[in-house]
Amino acid sequence: MRVKRRWLGWLLAVVLLGTQVLAHALVDVPGAHPQFQLTGRIDFADPARPKLAWPGSSVSGTFTGSYLAITLDDVQGRNFYNLFIDGDFSNPMVIACTQGRQTYVLNRRLKPGSHTFLLTKRTEGEEGDTFFEGVQLADGHKLLAPPPRPSRRIEFFGDSITSGMGNEAPDEAPDDVSAQKNQFLAYSAVTARQLGAEMHATSQSGIGVMASWFDFTMFDFFDQLSPSGNNTSVWDFSRWTPDVVVINLLQNDKWLIDVHHVLKPEPSQAQRVQAYVRFVKRIRATYPKAYVVCVLGSMDATAPGSSWPAVVSEAVRQIKAENPAEKMDTLFFEFTGFGKHPRVRHHQANADKLTAFIKQKMGWR
Repeated sequence: MRVKRRWLGWLLAVVLLGTQVLAHALVDVPGAHPQFQLTGRIDFADPARPKLAWPGSSVSGTFTGSYLAITLDDVQGRNFYNLFIDGDFSNPMVIACTQGRQTYVLNRRLKPGSHTFLLTKRTEGEEGDTFFEGVQLADGHKLLAPPPRPSRRIEFFGDSITSGMGNEAPDEAPDDVSAQKNQFLAYSAVTARQLGAEMHATSQSGIGVMASWFDFTMFDFFDQLSPSGNNTSVWDFSRWTPDVVVINLLQNDKWLIDVHHVLKPEPSQAQRVQAYVRFVKRIRATYPKAYVVCVLGSMDATAPGSSWPAVVSEAVRQIKAENPAEKMDTLFFEFTGFGKHPRVRHHQANADKLTAFIKQKMGWR
């Protein structure tokens, strides 16, 4: 695909150290360019404007030159993105999207030569959709072929824990602020990076298996192309098949059933087990060859005395009793006593535990 050049006159850009750079012309690289690498449940209904919506969805590329700007069209103006350059994950530019079409200029000047960028969605489907419309490079520069995709794949089905809700909030602060939600530092994304795996995060804060903080559950949600509430969009599972599936649900069921008593009559332990069995079997039918890890934690669903770890254990026991060759296990993240959503340090500890577990089970090094 050819790229077009447009004259911008003199462009004034403020860079990280407070200096100013003058540029003459930029090269527009449209969002449909084949050398962009998009990851996640991406909606390509309009190939010129791929739509990112799920947490952790990403765009990456390799380019030449010292300048980069990214054009996004954010539907609600509520999303946040990380922009990483050259694999420096400790120093992201955080993009706070404004509503509508906007070009975001990298806030530092790069050395001459080739560079990589990674744009990742920090926020969730509830913050709405973002159309990726491409990048702008310095005059005379171009995209290069991206590196090969990872050969390993892992998908997570989960709730706010998997999405990273509040993980960057101070311990004493509320943890429902979109700006402090960073899926890139959730246990799910950290585990995928530590395993060298490509990740899909099929997650939504507040969702459960039997009860959610809204009028649909993961049964309704898990197969959607769009994560914007309960809708009729359909994801084509043949587009991407994971080697490993991690299910981390039931925390919201625990709150809503045990504390708020929203289900009348309240389900028995056996009924809770059967609801979980039903969902896990749906995932197994979707991915018959994947290794499945049924996880719970690290919030108070795994606190001492909680009955919910037994729900997971019994469900997996029953499934494996029906099929002794079943590739399925359980893993629990311990409740630390921290009463809010896990912070980055908790996610890292959980990722370390899950990484070691999957490496051992899959024989990955």
